[in-house]
Amino acid sequence: MMIKNERQYKITKSATERFENALRLLEDRHQAVSQFEPKDILDQAEEDGLRSQLEDLKEQLGEYEALRSGNVTVFPSVSFGELPTTLIKARIARGLTQKQLASELGLKEQQVQNYEATDYASASFDRLRRVISVLGVDVREEATLTRRRPVQ
Repeated sequence: MMIKNERQYKITKSATERFENALRLLEDRHQAVSQFEPKDILDQAEEDGLRSQLEDLKEQLGEYEALRSGNVTVFPSVSFGELPTTLIKARIARGLTQKQLASELGLKEQQVQNYEATDYASASFDRLRRVISVLGVDVREEATLTRRRPVQ
């Protein structure tokens, strides 16, 4: 998942703190018991799961904070399918809120929220071109044929 706005950022930050606290409690509990019995497989699985989730959340926070800093200007995409994520990252990196982008596009904030929530699935090609233009994104990708179809 990708953090797309400040509300999601705050929720993710709060979740990160809860996971850190849960991990600390688990480690404290294990230390208190470890002198009497070794960590069992369920305890280890629980700890590994918490650590994995915590790493994912921290990665999402780090990406959002890097974008928000304005220092990220290149968004490598491997496919056209990644364009929606690139547009969201570009909006964040430009320091625009969804409301500000909507204003630039002459839309309501809810429309941009919907576009981003659905990865621009309902946006027309013309609307995508307008978003690309407003954000100042330079889209480049090679078009290659994957298979040849017979001409009739």
